Order: sequence, then C-alpha cells, then structure tokens
Amino acid sequence: MKNWVLVVLLLFGWGAVWAQNKGGKNSISGTVVDGDDQSPVMQATVQILSLKDSTMITGNVTDLDGNFSLSARPGKYLLKVSFVGYSPTFKSVVLTRNVPQLRLGKIELHSDAIMLDEAVIVAQAPEVTAVADTLVYNSSAYRVPEGSALEELVKKLPGAEIDENGKITINGKEIKKIMIDGQEFFADDPNIAMKNLPVNIIDKVRAYDKQSDLARVTGVDDGEEETVLDLTVKPGMNKGWFGNADLAGGNKDRYSGKLMLNYFKGSNQFTVIGSANNVNDNGFPGGGGGGHWRKENGLTAIKMGGFNFATKNEKLEAGGSVNFNYKDADMLSKQSSETFVSTENSSFQNAFDHTRNKTTNLTADFRIEWHPDTLTTLIFRPRVKYGKTDNTNNVNSYTFNEDPGYSTDELLSSGQVTDLVPEEIVVNTIVKNSLTTGDDVTAGGSLMVNRRLSDNGRSLTFRGKYNYTNSSSEQFSTSLTEYFQQTDEERYEELRRYINTPTKTSDYSARLMYSEPIFKGGFLQLSYNFQYKHSTTDNFTYDMPDGWNIHDEVGDQGVLNPDLSKNATYNYYNHQVDLALRWVREKMQLNAGVSFQPQSSTLTYQKGEYNVDTVRHVFNFTPTFRFRYNFSKTSRLELEYRGRSSQPDMVDLLPIKDDTDPLNVKVGNPGLKPTFTNEFKLEYNFFNAETQRGMFSHVRFQNMINDISSRRTYNSSTGGTETMPENINGNWNVFGVMGTNTALRNKKYTINTFTMANYSNMVSYISDKDVTTDADKNTTKQLLLSERLRGTYRNDWWEFSLNGSISYTHSRNNYQESNNMDTYQFSYGASTNVRLPWNMSVSTDLSQNSRRGYADASMNRDELIWNAQISQDFLKGNAATVSLQFYDILRNQSNISRTITAAMRKDIEYNAIYSYCMVHFIYRLNLFGGKGAPRPAGGPAFGGPGPRHRRF
Repeated sequence: MKNWVLVVLLLFGWGAVWAQNKGGKNSISGTVVDGDDQSPVMQATVQILSLKDSTMITGNVTDLDGNFSLSARPGKYLLKVSFVGYSPTFKSVVLTRNVPQLRLGKIELHSDAIMLDEAVIVAQAPEVTAVADTLVYNSSAYRVPEGSALEELVKKLPGAEIDENGKITINGKEIKKIMIDGQEFFADDPNIAMKNLPVNIIDKVRAYDKQSDLARVTGVDDGEEETVLDLTVKPGMNKGWFGNADLAGGNKDRYSGKLMLNYFKGSNQFTVIGSANNVNDNGFPGGGGGGHWRKENGLTAIKMGGFNFATKNEKLEAGGSVNFNYKDADMLSKQSSETFVSTENSSFQNAFDHTRNKTTNLTADFRIEWHPDTLTTLIFRPRVKYGKTDNTNNVNSYTFNEDPGYSTDELLSSGQVTDLVPEEIVVNTIVKNSLTTGDDVTAGGSLMVNRRLSDNGRSLTFRGKYNYTNSSSEQFSTSLTEYFQQTDEERYEELRRYINTPTKTSDYSARLMYSEPIFKGGFLQLSYNFQYKHSTTDNFTYDMPDGWNIHDEVGDQGVLNPDLSKNATYNYYNHQVDLALRWVREKMQLNAGVSFQPQSSTLTYQKGEYNVDTVRHVFNFTPTFRFRYNFSKTSRLELEYRGRSSQPDMVDLLPIKDDTDPLNVKVGNPGLKPTFTNEFKLEYNFFNAETQRGMFSHVRFQNMINDISSRRTYNSSTGGTETMPENINGNWNVFGVMGTNTALRNKKYTINTFTMANYSNMVSYISDKDVTTDADKNTTKQLLLSERLRGTYRNDWWEFSLNGSISYTHSRNNYQESNNMDTYQFSYGASTNVRLPWNMSVSTDLSQNSRRGYADASMNRDELIWNAQISQDFLKGNAATVSLQFYDILRNQSNISRTITAAMRKDIEYNAIYSYCMVHFIYRLNLFGGKGAPRPAGGPAFGGPGPRHRRF
C-alpha cells in the first residue's frame, strides 16, 4: 500500500509541474458539420493562420464526430477549415488571457458546386484508414456478390473473424454492438444487422472501443467499454425511404426471405426488418477462400421480425428496438472423447446425440438521453424480455475403460455392443430421452443522472440499476443404464423423473460518483456503489415409476422424492468504494485507481433432511491502471491492467452430496477461496493514410489465482464420477495478434496479413481415487500459431484475390503423452468478382482446406470447396436482381472438430447444410428526397457504378 501512495503522490507532483510549464496558451475547439444535413465531417483540415502573411501557426484534423481542438498563444488569427468537395471556410478569432478556452460551436462547410460538377475520382478507394483509435473501412473497396448482407463484407475486413457460433472479432476484440451513423441498432444483438443489412447501403465501417454511458459522460473508467462496428450510410440515403426485399428458393426444400424497410432523414432513423429461412442464415459465398468456411452446426430454421428507431435533437436523444425471434434447431452429433483419469488410465466414451431445440424470444430495448440544460445529462435504459424453450434430447452413449477401436456409427449399428467389443472393457451403455420446457420473463433498466458543477470538470453522478427475472423450467426424462462390470442384481438401472424448477431473482444497485479537478487536466474521482441481490430457487423432483405423459397432472403420476428435492434463498450485499486519478493531456490519458469491496452473502438451503443457514464475508481489493499515448492521429499505444475478484457459488461451499444423476455426483467444498484474475493488455497501432500502409497489434496476458477446478473420483465399475470443486493455481494464458495492411500501385493492389499466437497453461485435477495432494494435477501446455495472407487486385470492374492460411497446434500434457498433439490446418484458394456487360456479374471462390497430424486418420482430410454465383440486374435504375447461387458444388464439406483441455480430448461431428443451390430475387426500393442521392447498384457495363462524384 505504501508503494501505491508513493506512486499517486509522484503523479500529483508531476502533473502540477506539467500544468505550470504548459501555461500561456489558449485552446480553440469546435465541430465541423455538413451545411446541408448537419452531419459531422471527419478528417477536415483545421488551421490557425497568421493575419500578417497567412503562415500556418498550428493545425489538426477533425475526429470521427467532426470535433477539433487547437492551442495557440493570445493574439488575432484567421481560422481556416477545408475539405475535399467543400468550399473553404474562414473565420477571424481573437484569443485573450481572460478567455483561456474559446468554443466556436458548429462550423458549416458547404458543397463546392464547381468542383462537384467537374471532379471525377478515378483512383481506387483505400481499403482502410485510421483516425485516432478508430479503424475506418471503405465498403466500396471490398467486392461482394450482389444481394450480400453485412456479414459477407465483415468477413473480408483485415483482422476480422467470425467463428462457428457467430461471434465477431476485429483484431482479437469481440464485437458486442452494431451502430448506424453513431446510433445503436437493435441494442446488443449484432447478428440482426449482420444477417439482414444489405451491403449496398453501407459507405464506411468504423471499428472502435465505445465507452459506456458512465465513462462517456463522466470520464470515469468503469471497465465496461465495448468494441462496436459503426456503419455509415451512403451519402444521400439518409434523406428518405429505402429498402430491400430478397426472396429465394432452392433444392432440398431450402428457402430464404428477407425484408427491410428504412426511413432515414438526418438524425432520424426508422427500420423494419423481417426474415425467415432454413439455411442457417448462411450468406454467399460462405467464406471458403482463405480457410474461413463457416460451419453451422445442425439444420436451423429461423423466423424473426422487429423494428428499430432513433431520433436526436439538441436536447434529446431517443432510440430503441423490439425484436421477435423464433429458432428451430435440429442437431445430430457423433462424439468420441477421452477423459484423463490417471497417468496410466483413461475413460473413453462414444455418443450419438439428437437434439431438437425450439426457442422463442421477444425483446424490447429503449434508450433516452436528455440534456435539460448544458450542465445536466440524464440517461434512461429500460429493457423487457420474454423467452420460451421447448427442447427434446435423445442420447445413446457407450463408456469404456480402454479405447474400443470402433467409431460411433459402428457401435450404434452393432445392436449389442459386446458383439464388437470385449465385455471386460465395456463399463456402461446409456439410452436417455428427455423433454425440457421453460418460460422466463426479465424486466430491468438503468438510470444515470450527471450534473457538471463547473466548467473545469467538477461533476456529480448518480447511477441506478434494477433487474428482475422470473423463470420456470420443467424436465421429463427417462434413462436406462446397463452396467457391465456390476453384479446381475445391479446390472440395470432405470430412472423416470420429472423435475420442476421455479426461480426468481432481483438485483438492485446504486452508485454515487464525484469528480474533482486537482490540476490542469487532472481529476480525482471518488465513487461509492451498493448492490443487493436476492434469489429464490426451488427444485421439486418426482419419481415416475409408470412413466409420464406431459398432458396429465404430474401429481397423478409421480411421487415426490424429498431426498432429491431442494430449495435455496440467496442474499448478496456488496459495498464498493473506488478512488481513481484521471490525467488527460493533449496526447496522453492516464487512469489509475483502486477498488475496495467488502461483501457478505447469506444462503438458506434445504435438501432432504439437510437444512442450513450459512453466512460468508469477503473483502476484495482490486487495482486498475490504464495508460494511452497518441503519437499522432493515426498512431497509438495503450497499456491496461485490471484485477478482479469472483466468488464461488454458495452451493459449492456446502458440504453436501447431490446424487440426482447417479453417474455425475457432486460434492460441495466449504474451504473454497475466491478467485482473483490478473489481466494485462498492450495495444499498438499505426497507419499512414498517404501510403495506405499500417499495422495493428494486441497482446493480452491473463492468469487466475485460486481458480476453481473439479477434483474427480472415477468409478471404473460404473463409469460414474464424483466431483468436488477445489482451488487450483497455474492457469494462465498469453494471446497476441498482429495485422498489416499494405497498398501498392495506386492502391489497386493490397496485401493483408493476420498473425495470431496463443499460449495456454491449463491445469486441472485428475484422479481415480480419493487423494488430496497435487500428485493428480494434470498440466496441459498448448501453443497455437496461425498466419493468414490475402493479396487482392481490383479495378473498376474486376476483383481477384489469392488467399492462404495455416494454423499449427502444439499440445503437451503430463498425464497422457499419447494425446500430445502436433496438428496443422492449412488452406489456400482464390476468389473473384467480375462485373460483365449488360449489368451481369459473376462471383466464385475455390478453396482447398486440409488437416494433418491427427492420430485418427479420419480427421486428416482434404476438402476442396467451390461456390459460385451469377447475377443479372434489370428494371429501371437496376432496381432488381436475379441471382443463381451454388454452395459446395463438389460436395466435399464436413463438420468435424477437435478440442483438448487439461482434463479431456473430444472429437465431434455435427450435421450441417452442405451442397445446395438457390435462386434469389432481390428488389431495391429507393425514394430519396435529396438531389445528391446515389443511384441504385449497377450502372455502365464493366464499371458498376462507374465514375461518379464522391465526397469523402
């Protein structure tokens, strides 16, 4: 603690000296906007000129919101604001010592009519530019097939990844939200935009870390920032109605339909979206080139609809969305796994799983930000959600003490497993069927009120949150287990059960924050937060000796099992005091602080004859540090440390045994300690806008102290395990990415690289007997290396790309050396998009995807994936398109994956949508009110839109 006090004192002293030395200059700030639609103009040049000879005293460019800030000594000057496509604006300014901060407000730029009439841009638009900490991608620089949705554009962005679960990452950071022209689009569900927004309306895609409402308004770093994609609509499209309709049908009964209608006018937005499909929402061309084929698990039919709105004026911003989503997923999987039991033994399992999940969700999110005066900000975010599930699951599984040497298909078709495998290595076989239904209602919201008490940064803020959830689930299940290593009396076990679990949870919090300026650019921030959680959970378990019928009353069929039924009431109290120093200079920003968190929890728990009231008190201390230095507007270094503490589940602290599932018995551990996580982040990027060459890098280190693992005792005669949570040390991870973007020869040629490295030290307890030492601790060390390379040539009518990628996995564990891995996955291919005469276009991609190094020969595969599309535009202004799309023409795609942890190795294969073709009809509606509105996609042959006037 003495060291922390010393550091804070040194920072205070340094800041005071800095403030004294920097005196004598005045600041000038303002916002540059378009004179027609009042939209911000980014990267406009702002210069302070001498009145005598017009020499430049200082200058800068505007940021993404059109804002600028300059400093100069007192005197009389001429301010010049200029940007391509606009007439320059000049303004006389006088700086005096009595007014150290001169705010000019909005400065309008008006279109240069002569320049717009005669200027023709023939150079290629740059793929990506950088402004401060924001990457800006030009949509026109990436060619995608006609009718593509946003997802197809994002797949092409340098540093972008979309995994098999639909998670989007840019340069290693997960995208949590999609925005349009700076306003939220369908709240926290980016997939709605990814699947439905057509590429042809998008001008630019900006990727940046968006601060939370609290951090944006107060400057308090609360660690809740999120990486977002902010889409800019093409110029002219924010002045009226526009929309897209896309209807498609294909072989194998495939169908897809999308409808989107928008009304944009200035800062007012309204969008209606609806879609239905049974093709897992895959968009063309599927990303086969470069090893990015996205495999969707199962066969999924989706129906969704909703609307989104946003509006803004000088004092009020409002927005929100209502979204309905229905998903019917039919998934078949074949699994083969090995669980490490000891240095000599493993447990092997093969399983066939058929799951049918039907989920319905209705979500309403709203946002209101009100500025009643220049000193007060109020933000209110209410949210309501209803969800319903209806899931069926059928499982056939086989457990062995040795590797059976047969696939899951062979075991299933054998009839009797002992026809293939010696009975002495068979542990059990299980046939289980279940039906689970559930309903849940969630209502909540947050309210924040901020009041600036002075112009120099003194402020007071209140933030309150509330969340209430009422859920209930019912599960009907039957299972028949045959134990091959037990006596005849114990050989078979049949269970028929009904479980009803109602749960109610309330969560309240209130936070009060005060910010005090202590020197120029330096603020001391103090906050207090109180949080209270209350939850009640009941679990009623019935034995159903005669089976069950979901249409009958359970009480008429079952008998309550008091030994397995349970109920719990949980109360949680948290007091948090934060003290932080925020220091802001022209190029530097520093946040450093500490958090003190006294916590207490109470749990009333009853299961069978066990009844307990337990209380737990914990004190957490967590430091935070964040430093950012801007070398220039396009070069930045950021360093961050954050520590956080998490508590074990209160039920895990109870010394009781839960044997609801006889093959998965759970035992509590009263000695569990809280887990503390250390996380360090380092980011550096630079970009040269003139040469279109840049690099980004991101390194993250994370380690867990007193992480929670499961110590397992394996029963070799039943195949069951008894697990007890226990603290463990040694889990840590280092992750790093680096990407480069290089443009050559008038930006017609571009080369993108993406390099990733990940090293993980994973530990877990492995045991086949009761032991309490580290002798049964397994350590798995895993190194992942990958490299992706893409080279692209593009002109007005043709784009051609060569793609290549390779990934290498090196895995070692100290228990089962036979499961050490040295595997490779590599891919290479090409893609092209050609605009032909007569408004026709052809797109195709071909990719060879290969795997090597797996002990199981079936995992070492070569898959040549080929997709193609031909499109024809017609009607006035090319408002309609017909396209024929072919997926996996050669029928080579598979859906197999392998995962390995410190505790097990698992191979799994899912069913998926493979080779098929579809015919699409797309119609674009454009009813713009402005003369500057662009024409629909199409234009002269071999040129798409052709030469046109464009304002950047």
